[in-house]
Amino acid sequence: MPHTRSFSRFGALALLIAAACSKPDAAPARQNSAGGDVAAQPATAGASGLKDSVSTKADLGRIRGSESAPVWLIEISDFQCPYCKQWHDQTFAKLDKEYVQTGKVRLAYINYPIPSLHPNAKAASEAAMCASVQGKFWPLHESLFITQEKWAKLPTPMPHFDSLATAAGADMPAWRACMSSHATLPLIDADHENSAKAGVQSTPTFFVGGATKVGIAGAYPVDSFRVLIDKALLAAAKPKP
Repeated sequence: MPHTRSFSRFGALALLIAAACSKPDAAPARQNSAGGDVAAQPATAGASGLKDSVSTKADLGRIRGSESAPVWLIEISDFQCPYCKQWHDQTFAKLDKEYVQTGKVRLAYINYPIPSLHPNAKAASEAAMCASVQGKFWPLHESLFITQEKWAKLPTPMPHFDSLATAAGADMPAWRACMSSHATLPLIDADHENSAKAGVQSTPTFFVGGATKVGIAGAYPVDSFRVLIDKALLAAAKPKP
């Protein structure tokens, strides 16, 4: 039976705990009503709060779907988390085909690496976000999850990430310069901080909705997301009073 919690930042959110990677020192979620949150204010609205050109390009590059889509799906994830890979392998493509590619849902990826569990996760996030600066985030997102078992335990994963970026068609001198200068690290750290303030404690966590958000934490199957998304689409289609 899933455990549920409420977070005041999102109104009455049901956070369903399933198979997920969680911080070993995770404290009970803090209630906080201040400011905007990572789910309600996704990347296009400046979730990171960063204004530099690298962060702005990387922010936009990790979004897919129509700008007119009435519902957001916010994916808060860790590239080295096995449950994040499970969700990617079993659910991502189906939701993308049914909802994102049909213009119903807009999807944004938010970084929440947990280095205490996954020592290569932050570097993987940097690899993806440096690719995102060039509009190549989603090919890297795909290949990082597909090859997770190959790079997760490598003492030095950079050669593998380099090969994935090359295969994705990235401008390699620019990508390598981005990686060596850690240019996207402030954005990744901002993602993590904003997610933690929103009550996120584990990966993968998702927020689904329009004006009202519902959170679900864990590698739930596609049918669980269909229920939440379809409900959000119905709510979005109702005439405003």
